Amino acid sequence: MRRTFALCVLLAASTVAAVAGEWHGYLMDAMCAAKMKDKAAGHKAKCALSCAKTGYGIVTADGQYVKFDEAGNAKAQEALKATSKEQDLKVKVTGTKEADMILVESVTIN
Repeated sequence: MRRTFALCVLLAASTVAAVAGEWHGYLMDAMCAAKMKDKAAGHKAKCALSCAKTGYGIVTADGQYVKFDEAGNAKAQEALKATSKEQDLKVKVTGTKEADMILVESVTIN
């Protein structure tokens, strides 16, 4: 009985921790976001590609930086390589947010 209750509590907690959704903001690499997330609109695609090793994330309208999982990093890099935009990298990201990370399903540069 206690085991079943504990399992139910764990399942409920994991359901609450994961939030599926859609986020809009600016795509930035982690290194630049740490220094200049308040200037996200001016961040250059060329810089983001050269700093790919640090990973990617989104700077949201409220100024928070939320990092992507490894699959999201790959999708962000693909989107950067495919865009003709040099800066103003507004994105739509879909996925599931768990704690301080988005498990990315898609990244679209607007």
